[in-house]
Amino acid sequence: MITRLILQTVAWLICMGALLFGAAGTLAWPAGWWYLIETGALSLWVGFWLARHDPGLLAERLAPIVQAQQSRWDRFFMIGVALMWTAWLVLMAFDAMRYHWSAPLPVWLVSLGSLCIFLCIFMCRFVFQANSFAAPVVKIQTSRGHKVIDTGPYAYVRHPMYSAALLLFIGTPLLLGSWWGLACVPLLVIGIGWRAVREERVLAQQLDGYTAYTSRVRYRFVPFIW
Repeated sequence: MITRLILQTVAWLICMGALLFGAAGTLAWPAGWWYLIETGALSLWVGFWLARHDPGLLAERLAPIVQAQQSRWDRFFMIGVALMWTAWLVLMAFDAMRYHWSAPLPVWLVSLGSLCIFLCIFMCRFVFQANSFAAPVVKIQTSRGHKVIDTGPYAYVRHPMYSAALLLFIGTPLLLGSWWGLACVPLLVIGIGWRAVREERVLAQQLDGYTAYTSRVRYRFVPFIW
């Protein structure tokens, strides 16, 4: 499992690096290198923690983004996410380095972006600790005894991993220095908001106790907002 984790992480970093630096047209991009180092190191940190404390969840996290048990609409959604993420990275590299559409961001905003990415993955670690069923795809994990989780961050919002993703959406363009990338964030938020609503319909229909949980925990992403 550890070998698979390392290989998949390295492959993911190589693909992202090829997109970023290929679109940038140069390797002389410190922010791009730091983005890869930070996300790669933090992802491995969480992965090693899962390998020790919840190997079943790690196996789910390493599984393909398209699966047989997955809801059909979610298969198309995940393919769309992969394509949109690719286009987003290319856009930010074009903007920040190749064509310089955006004015340079101040250092404090770039640093804030790095902090947001750290907080995102740090928050995900607590999500995984609370919820052993936090698979990347929408499905009911009957073989693993899937049940409603209402402890930890799930006591405050119904989708704490999506809450953490909001920080990643903001932090990535700030760290990479792209105002155009930041302008795309509302589209990303709308996308995961749509998925959260569809996901809840599946859970309410197929997971005992989920409807009662939604009546106790009112907010999806951010308390008192939505």
